[in-house]
Amino acid sequence: ARQLVKHGHFLVNGKKVDIPSYEVDKGDIIEVREKSKKLALFKENLESRDPRSVPRWLELDKDNLRGKVVEIPEEIELEIPVNVQYIIEYYSM
Repeated sequence: ARQLVKHGHFLVNGKKVDIPSYEVDKGDIIEVREKSKKLALFKENLESRDPRSVPRWLELDKDNLRGKVVEIPEEIELEIPVNVQYIIEYYSM
């Protein structure tokens, strides 16, 4: 995922984002760039995804390869068990 962001495949609120650590806010629209939508990688990934796997704090528009951040998740709502403090310390080095 970091490489896809770094290569500029995504827009946030219509502007290209190529910084993997970019922090989104409530209401932000995240979408795949028009040119990148032609890549099979994006279509195949979304088609195989179970719609129940989309977190409740995101809205997904599969047809347009677009999502909206409807709220910022609390740490407790993250589906993958992570120690956020370790991540902060790692990237602060």
